[in-house]
Amino acid sequence: MCGLTGFLGRSVLEHRDAVTEVLAHMAQAIESRGPDAFGAWSDPEAGIALAHRRLAIVDLSPAGAQPMVATGGRYVLVFNGEIYNHVALRRELESVGASSGATTIDKVWRGHSDTETLLAGFVAWGVEATLRRAIGMFAFALWDREKRVLTLGRDRLGEKPMYYGWQGQGAREVFLFGSEVSALRRHPEFAAPINRDALALYMRHNCVGGGHSIYQGIHKLLPGHLLTLAAGQNEPRLQAWWSGAEVARRGVAQPFDGSPEQAVDELEALLSSAVGQQMMADVPLGAFLSGGIDSSTVVALMQAQSSRPVKTFSIGFHEAGYNEAEHAKAVAQHLGTEHTELYVSARQALDVIPKLPRLYAEPFADSSQIPTFLVSQLARQHVTVSLSGDAGDELFCGYNRYQMTARMWGKLQRVPKSMRRAASATICAVPPARWDALGRLMAVARLGDKLHKGAALLCNQSVGDLYRGLVSHWPDPCALVLGGREPATVLKGNEPPLEGLNDVERMMALDMLSYLPDDILAKVDRAAMGVSLETRVPFLDHRVVEFAWTLPLTHKLNHGVTKWPLRQILYRHVPRELIERPKMGFGVPIDQWLRGPLRDWAESLLAESRLLSEGIFNPEPIRRKWSEHLSGQRNWQYHLWDVLMFQAWHEANS
Repeated sequence: MCGLTGFLGRSVLEHRDAVTEVLAHMAQAIESRGPDAFGAWSDPEAGIALAHRRLAIVDLSPAGAQPMVATGGRYVLVFNGEIYNHVALRRELESVGASSGATTIDKVWRGHSDTETLLAGFVAWGVEATLRRAIGMFAFALWDREKRVLTLGRDRLGEKPMYYGWQGQGAREVFLFGSEVSALRRHPEFAAPINRDALALYMRHNCVGGGHSIYQGIHKLLPGHLLTLAAGQNEPRLQAWWSGAEVARRGVAQPFDGSPEQAVDELEALLSSAVGQQMMADVPLGAFLSGGIDSSTVVALMQAQSSRPVKTFSIGFHEAGYNEAEHAKAVAQHLGTEHTELYVSARQALDVIPKLPRLYAEPFADSSQIPTFLVSQLARQHVTVSLSGDAGDELFCGYNRYQMTARMWGKLQRVPKSMRRAASATICAVPPARWDALGRLMAVARLGDKLHKGAALLCNQSVGDLYRGLVSHWPDPCALVLGGREPATVLKGNEPPLEGLNDVERMMALDMLSYLPDDILAKVDRAAMGVSLETRVPFLDHRVVEFAWTLPLTHKLNHGVTKWPLRQILYRHVPRELIERPKMGFGVPIDQWLRGPLRDWAESLLAESRLLSEGIFNPEPIRRKWSEHLSGQRNWQYHLWDVLMFQAWHEANS
């Protein structure tokens, strides 16, 4: 795992030493992504400059250093990620070289890094053909010295990030790119203002999603996409080399035709292969273990292939409603892992908050970022690589909201719209506090919050609108962000073609295309890279993803049991009674903290005078929610955390 950055100018660059100084300054912003070494390469006449920060994982020798120049000198590569099947790709490349009568490639390998294998593949097969052969996670920048063309690429599901965009004017205009937007900010021509449209999107979903960034003119390369830009061109060319939507459509249209038991056998074989390949490393390796189905399955398959105890890590909280550590410990003891756990105090968790603007570089408000950083920090004290169980919910129907939304829409659509609007108005006419009083008699906590949120959903026109409402924080962010116009997303306005998918499958696909890369994977990548820890996600091996989409929904959601095939695999390794329990989120008590130890900090960021002077937000809805939260009338933790994380980011990056 590493970090990369660079730029392509419109004219001849300055003196090479000055270019290297700029590159070093840009790369310093992402030093935690690669603390082991810095490398730079430039061709001032062509206008190209590349930089790399290295976290050595495979081939720790200088032979794995980057930027890496291909044999023959035509291509130069900076690469972030891992190619798990690179040894097999080397053998294929060697056989191609031997059969063609050329000098066999194995005689000119400089080392055994996957970067060198990938670069040799680009030379032999071309970029897209190599990527289709590759199993892995990655983002890269490739310069073709002969054609003077820059190619940026990103992995299929979006595990690794890539930002890009033009900055500067006239002859000084420059195309910037890098692993994090913080690296682009270090270039002397960077002057992008805040993108208020992207900010509106952030206020809805607690992250800046899709191809947008928080800065005008700076974009994210979408998962499964390539960007090419020739020297002298204005507009880069974008193309998809892998499509999650197409995989979902094809899988549903051509379902697995074996029995559920056969599906479990085949899935276990695929997952075992994925886990085995992802255990490739020349440094210490372990896994996050929450004790839930997904992480426990990954650890069980790791331990089954390991000759020594796997190192596992979990954090616990003293607040019972947030603590999964005891479950993780029980699973670890049964599997025989070398388990490390840390019980975190509120003070330790709160101490993470000042680090968040630097860690995430863009506003990001999924509050599970705090425990994710803490477990990454714990793991990094013992290992350099950690596997995780992310993506099991999206692929195997693990979220309760899928069933809940489908059931709710099935009932709502039978009720005339006029009656639904009247019911919504009636519910909202009663203050939440009065509903809460009734809820206490019924032993239902925060009944007012739940009813008012539900009332807002009654007027939806489709199951898609209903789902978007359920996964939204601020329902009308354009009324909050001054001058902001919410851009189209895969959830509304730019929906992908998902013909043949039922309501639940459609929600799963949309999560795979948006929530997974924009929130879950970004959260883990930034938190782990903040402590120089590489994370790997076996469920996102594309062979597993493609097979999962062929499984009929009745296999994944079997008589109301979520993630049924994963459970069956896990029960082969861990007793059922260690796993069967209500699903628990990976969170922290933000609502309580905002009324307690974070109150003064939050008040300073939410002060009406400050909001007015900054001119970014309409203060009225923020101040109203803050007042209602402090009084205990409502729990607005998610809405307020969105604003607070932007304010903290803005303060740190002004």
